[in-house]
Amino acid sequence: MNAVEINGLTKFYGKSRGIVDLSLTVAEGEFFGFIGPNGAGKSTTVRTLLGLIKSSGGSAKIFGTDIAEDKSKILAQTGYLPSEAVFYSGMRAGEVIKLSADLRKTNCSREAAELCERLELDTSKKIGDLSFGNRKKVAIVCALQHNPRLCILDEPTGRLDPLMQREFFEILKERNARGATVFLSSHILSEIQKNCNRAAIIREGKIIACDSVEALSKTNAKRVHIQGTADLSELSEVRDIQKTENGTSFLYGGDINNLLRVLSKHDIEDLSVSEPDLEEIFMHYYSEGGEAK
Repeated sequence: MNAVEINGLTKFYGKSRGIVDLSLTVAEGEFFGFIGPNGAGKSTTVRTLLGLIKSSGGSAKIFGTDIAEDKSKILAQTGYLPSEAVFYSGMRAGEVIKLSADLRKTNCSREAAELCERLELDTSKKIGDLSFGNRKKVAIVCALQHNPRLCILDEPTGRLDPLMQREFFEILKERNARGATVFLSSHILSEIQKNCNRAAIIREGKIIACDSVEALSKTNAKRVHIQGTADLSELSEVRDIQKTENGTSFLYGGDINNLLRVLSKHDIEDLSVSEPDLEEIFMHYYSEGGEAK
């Protein structure tokens, strides 16, 4: 069964674009990444999936249930971590966590205690006295304490220190190994590369690429570094030009023979060609002409 099925999902805010004709499937048990910068449509997609906002068109299902028909059934099986979680400032962290469990009519005390210990969260403090990072920990516990089949996480690591980020992803990997589906929405490419099996790239409300993380990294784009001077204006496939102390570095997605022909006209002292990392691949997809077909 697919955990998520999206077909032509569209959301407009008046005349403003949210998402346009989005189609996507996430199999149950996947650790799936959803990549895009702020404003690309990631949060709109997530909120529409959960029924928090109404779509303008298209359809979507979670575990076979249409998002427009039975939101309660969907939310019962889902753990949602928003990018910015807001709680009653006068309540203690432990009270917020218990309230979240009570609203689900589930005793989550054992799982909540374990999550709080691993995340080093002091549940006796009031929300208003907690740092942003510790408030994020409260949101994580609320999202995961009921052992959801589907974890939808929107920019989950903001405000967490590096050690807590590592522990958080260890928790997610354990959940995923036990069968939970993880849908990770993020603009931090290293998070996607290290943790996800497949990923989709969203730009201006539209998915421009969707494949395994390994396959997304295997474009014909190369990172080229030259020492010397060269006129790159003849190479239309050049992207992300960076001047360095030792020369010039750029991303190149064209015919390597054409690159060599152009560079041979100039005084090149040294040349290296390497595989780009996922961040550079992302920029290739996002740049004009780099869109996946």
